[in-house]
Amino acid sequence: MSLINTSMQLDELDLQILDILIKDCRTPYLEIARICHVSGGTIHVRMKKMEDMGIIRGTRILLNLPKLGYDVTCFVGIHLSAASSYTSVFDELSKIKEIVELHLITGDYSIFAKVICKNISDLQDLLMNKINNIEGISRTDTFISLSQPIDRNIQL
Repeated sequence: MSLINTSMQLDELDLQILDILIKDCRTPYLEIARICHVSGGTIHVRMKKMEDMGIIRGTRILLNLPKLGYDVTCFVGIHLSAASSYTSVFDELSKIKEIVELHLITGDYSIFAKVICKNISDLQDLLMNKINNIEGISRTDTFISLSQPIDRNIQL
């Protein structure tokens, strides 16, 4: 049983900690403590509280995908043949490693997927032999990203 009250609201210190981590998630706790004028133990307690509340769900590394050979980023709008196929389609899409994000959306599509591929040939293979072969998908529309001029986290 956690001793942390997860119904607690975030205060200014919590928001300041999050702001520092949004800018650089590798900032050491002692550096955060120095900036916030509190002890390192306080930062540990606050981080644990925010993790227990589900506000912080881990850390991620940001990769330079083109330097790793992934030169194509695109978005695939997916039309389903029936609403009842959501679960089975999600299950199948989750097995495709090139899909890095999956969104259930409103509008013209049922699902929107962010996809990374090494090249156009790999994208063609992905669309023809993986995504469009999933039962329950009636058709797809693909949008190739030419560049990503904005890539930012939220600001608190």
